[in-house]
Amino acid sequence: MDPTINIAIAGVGNCASSLVQGIAHYQNGGANEQIGLMHWDLGGYRPKDLKVVAAWDVDSRKVGRDVNEAIFAKPNCTQHFSDHVPPTGARVLMGKRLDGIADHMADYHPERTFMPADDAEPNQAEVVRVLKETGAHVLMNYLPVGSQQASEFYAECALEAGVAFVNCIPVFIASDPAWAERFQARGVPIIGDDIKAQVGATIVHRVLTDLFHKRGVRLDRTYQLNTGGNTDFLNMLNRSRLASKKESKTEAVQAVAERRLDDENIHVGPSDYVAWQNDNKVCFLRMEGRLFGGVPMNLELRLSVEDSPNSAGVAIDMVRCAKVAMDRGLGGPVIAPAAFFCKHPPEQMTDDEALDATEAFIRGEPAPKRLH
Repeated sequence: MDPTINIAIAGVGNCASSLVQGIAHYQNGGANEQIGLMHWDLGGYRPKDLKVVAAWDVDSRKVGRDVNEAIFAKPNCTQHFSDHVPPTGARVLMGKRLDGIADHMADYHPERTFMPADDAEPNQAEVVRVLKETGAHVLMNYLPVGSQQASEFYAECALEAGVAFVNCIPVFIASDPAWAERFQARGVPIIGDDIKAQVGATIVHRVLTDLFHKRGVRLDRTYQLNTGGNTDFLNMLNRSRLASKKESKTEAVQAVAERRLDDENIHVGPSDYVAWQNDNKVCFLRMEGRLFGGVPMNLELRLSVEDSPNSAGVAIDMVRCAKVAMDRGLGGPVIAPAAFFCKHPPEQMTDDEALDATEAFIRGEPAPKRLH
């Protein structure tokens, strides 16, 4: 078996930058140097086996450049944690714009937002041709939040090319029954939707909500407020693009609660853009509940993380799980990894159940019996 996993990327932003830097960072060493990874070896694949073979973006500062240069072009602002990212041999191609750029982005300085290129946009046949010619195994969706039409365009391309699709953003494709059925019918794996960071706001909120449940504490109300300064947060100032994002994050928490909270008692979602934070994301979390005897308690937490590397540690496992699914001839949503790695999977599980099911999937064993 050729251990190489050829990946194509739609959207060469901060998250793509962190993933590509991470591939370079983990090229050498062994399992004893796996800091930051959940799995060093996953189904026979190691981080060094990932290779970027194609990429699309719409920014003039990235189109035409090798991916190893484009990941450091503005408006990307994530940390540079890899000392040397070698040329990939893949030049960023002009992507399909559609709804990928919110209109309000034009009101901000070019260093903070997008500068659309004038190149002709590709049609589906052209993207499919590139996917086939480069031998891509997995297409990663890293487009901005709210890019429903653009995401569906690349999902169509993945289906046509027979390439696994990893949907890292909060538009619903893997969790949409119609799309799921189409991927199943074509025998093409899909993992999504909306990536959970390694130790991010949503996973911490879920763990604490589950802890309240397990320890018999009645959760009465909660909020999660987030600020950041990357293009993702700037893009989300347009509230009309946030419907799926808010649903995704809220349902991820509701799914592990003892009982569903009424809408007025739960607020989970992006809050504001603070330019100088760059790729740093700060989460403010509050939970109010009742202990033994109905005695009230509350918890407040502040979490600060570099947003994009926090997601890349999960993305590298999503890619490998997608390739494992391909190797096994599986099509449609890959349920266990989606539940473990994503906020809005086709089937929600507790994090303990999702972890056990994912480890069983990696080993090629049946999923353990669910407790709920």
